Amino acid sequence: MILCDRGANFGYDNLVVDMLGFGVMKKASNNSPVIFDVTHALQCRDPFGAASGGRRAQVSELARAGMAVGIAGLFIEAHPDPDHAKCDGPSALPLDKLEPFLKQMKAIDDLVKSFDELDTSK
Repeated sequence: MILCDRGANFGYDNLVVDMLGFGVMKKASNNSPVIFDVTHALQCRDPFGAASGGRRAQVSELARAGMAVGIAGLFIEAHPDPDHAKCDGPSALPLDKLEPFLKQMKAIDDLVKSFDELDTSK
């Protein structure tokens, strides 16, 4: 089993990801892997529009935040020309940015997972 978070609708069609939820999901599922769907979390819903908008400029910062809490991985959409993608383009990562993006995420993942677990509950 893999759990995936893509945000919860908050306010006026704004998806919000609660970083505390990743740990809760992992604990509640007996340590099943938790994946963060970062590009879908950046969609902006338009209840009257034909397609969702997005906040592509925030893909890296939101993904870094997710990786910093020790998730198992990311789900991301990438496209050679996101502005002309048939779906989810406004939140998709440009394909030419995928390799440097993944290198950054891997570096964060390696660093975070190299730390010993700290019990701060006591």
